[in-house]
This record gives sequence, C-alpha cells and structure tokens, in this order.
Amino acid sequence: MNFETRTGPDLGDAAPVYPAATVPEWYRDAKLGFFVHWGLYSVPAWAPAHPPGGVPAEDAYAHHQYAEWYANTVRIPGSPTWRRHQEIYGPGCSYEDLADRWDAGGFDADAFVGELVGAGARYVVPTTKHHDGFCLWDTATTTFNAARRGPRRDLIGEFHDATRRAGARFGVYYSGALDWHVGDFPPIESDTDLFRFRRHDDAFARYAAAQLEELVTRFRPDVLWNDIEWPDGGKGAHEHGLAALFRRYFEAVPDGAINDRWGVPRHGYLTREYTHVEGVLDTPWESTRGLGYSFGYNQAEDATHSLSGAALIRLLADVVSKNGNLLINVGPRADGSIPDLQLAAMRELGAWLRRDGDAVYGTRPWVRAAEETGAPRAYTARPGIVNVIALDPAAGLLDLPVDLAEGTARWADGSLAGFERRADGGVDVVIPDALRGDAAAAVSITMNP
Repeated sequence: MNFETRTGPDLGDAAPVYPAATVPEWYRDAKLGFFVHWGLYSVPAWAPAHPPGGVPAEDAYAHHQYAEWYANTVRIPGSPTWRRHQEIYGPGCSYEDLADRWDAGGFDADAFVGELVGAGARYVVPTTKHHDGFCLWDTATTTFNAARRGPRRDLIGEFHDATRRAGARFGVYYSGALDWHVGDFPPIESDTDLFRFRRHDDAFARYAAAQLEELVTRFRPDVLWNDIEWPDGGKGAHEHGLAALFRRYFEAVPDGAINDRWGVPRHGYLTREYTHVEGVLDTPWESTRGLGYSFGYNQAEDATHSLSGAALIRLLADVVSKNGNLLINVGPRADGSIPDLQLAAMRELGAWLRRDGDAVYGTRPWVRAAEETGAPRAYTARPGIVNVIALDPAAGLLDLPVDLAEGTARWADGSLAGFERRADGGVDVVIPDALRGDAAAAVSITMNP
C-alpha cells in the first residue's frame, strides 16, 4: 500500500499553502537507518507466524502478523491473538492493563543505540506512539504513557540523548491517524476499515497536533516519520493544521526530512513497506521492513521468518542502487534487549559496511541498478567512480559491461582487481579467494577520463 497518492479531502480555495519539503542531502547520503518498534505490544510480543504462501485475504487482519497490531487483533473475537490472550492473561485483562506489566529494566539506551550505530545506522527512528495510543515520552497530553505507567521512564528522551551522543541523526515515528486508545470504533478487519474506522474530528486533530508539537519542541527530530495519514480535521489552514505544523518544524529543523504518509499534497521522500522496487526511482525513497515479518518483536517467529546477515547486506545493496535508503527495523523484547537472531544479522551487516561502506554511504544511483543477465550485482556511483557490488562472490568472476571496461578497478583494501578481457569488449573481474565466502564484495572502478 503506497500513501503518496492519498491526499484528500479536496479543500478547494480553503486549502493551506505548504512549505517546501525537499529531501535533504544528509538523508540521501545516509543510506541506512534503523527503525525501533518497541512499545506496550512488546509485552505480549506475539502474532501468528504465517505459513509459506501466507493466509487467505479474508483472514489477513484476524491473523495479522505484525505484533505491534496486537491491540487491534486482540479485539477480533476468535482470532488467534484473542484466543491466546484469554489463555495467557485471562478474559478480564484488557490491552491497556498490560501497561502496568511492562518492565523495561534491561534497557540501556547507550548500549542499545551503540548496536544500531555499530550495524551501520546513520539515523535512528524509534516509535514514539503506535496505533495503540501508548506514548513512550513524558507527554502532557495523556497519562497513557511510559513515564506514568509500566517503565515509568521517558524512553524517547533516553533514545534521543543516546543517539545524539553516538553521533547519529534522530527521528521519530508517530501514528497520526490511528489511535485506538482514544477512539471507540470496532476493530479493523479489512483495508477499507483501515481508513473508515478512524477519527477526523477537530478535537482529535488538535490532540495529534499537540503531541507532534511536543516531539518537535523537545527533540528537534531530523526525521518526521508519520504513519497512515492524518485526521482530516487537521488538514486545513489553521494553526493546528499540518501546513502550520510543517512550517514550524522546518523553522526548528531547516534540514529536516519528512515522509509521504500524511494524506496531504505535500511530502518528502517516498516509503515502500515490504516491497521490492524493480528499478531506479527518480524520487528519493525509503524501503522499510522488519528483520522478520513483524516490526514489533514476535516470539512466534524463528530463523525461517528472519533475514540472515547475508540477506540483509544484499537487501541494502539492492535498495541503495535504486536511489533508496533502507530503514530496517529492530524489535526489542519488552525488557529492552535485542533478540539474538536480530543482533547476529545486524552485526554481520556492520562488519560488511566497515569494509565496503564506501560503496554505500554518500553514493547516488548509476545509469542502471544492475544487469538483466550475468552475475548478480548492484551499482552505485560517485563522481568519476562506479561501485559494483558483487552479490554472489562465490561465483569467482564478476562480468563487467563494455561501458565499465576501461576503468581502474580496486577492492576495498586498495588492491587492484584482476581483469580478463572478453571478446564482446567487456571484462571479467576475478574475485579474490578471500572474498568468495562473503555475502557481497564491492569493487570500485575509477573511470578513465
């Protein structure tokens, strides 16, 4: 589901004037960010793990595989989540009651962010409030927050401070249109319900605006990552409308970045969730997904549901070659610890980036992302340099096309790459034995003038 085309309602002559929202160069250079889906849903930490091929469309919401949607699926009578909740917590326990069971005692913000930065993150985006309405910062707008319940800590404040200390950019995820805690709609059971069962009234629009304003004032986030639109009551030309909120945000953070999920005719970069993009996009975009098939930690998932380190490296290379950033998600346990399966993949990615990061960070797309035939690879570029990321080093050879045959090729350690000329005018690069067991290996080609 793509959101950049959802820009209603049409306000005609009453439509506000939006400030420019260009995608800043720092964001385009960053290439890799980490989402952190951690919240009240991390207490049950459960969703049905789908079998190969998924589930029938009519069961998609009752069997929702996003653990962060627990507050919705638990309200669908007879759903696997509903049945499990009765067994574990009893019929008298509501989702909101779980707030007092949330113990975040194992969370060390500096250690946690250190793992993200060690994995190569240039920006970090934790969830400040998901669709369940539970806020992870000390907000004046509601007592349903982590400073007053459960952890009794300002978790976003801790994330922010640790991220700034680590030298990375800080962003915030905010659920603008959905807040199940302050609504009385039935559970969402279809894509149509997703947009039908939501508040659009002025009071809720002011509530959302006040929360977003708090986040901007306190944290000066480099990224505003909104999800699933904004209440229509907050899309007009008033001071609590999005146009005014954007104006004040860019005044506070001139090089800030916004995404495309606001439901208004102004956005920054495009988002693509669990989606494969075929070729280079002209517009900067961001691929996002969990390391597994859920963003929030799902204890029902195992290695068969989760990206390996090798798959994660190849995903990053593919996304960057197509003018995108990768916002990969880590879902910690309720106590704030990162599950070993996720941590292993993250650390493998970080080790690869420490060697081959020059083929990723600060690059732009080449004239094409890859080749239709030959050894799998991804292209990135800098002025005068084309990087070729071999995605199957075990093949031993990387066949370069004619338009790269006259350059000087070097591996990350500076050693010259061996060329073998082909009859068609291209060359084969011999991949060193030491790299053939790796997930990927980058060779940089300096183009001769």
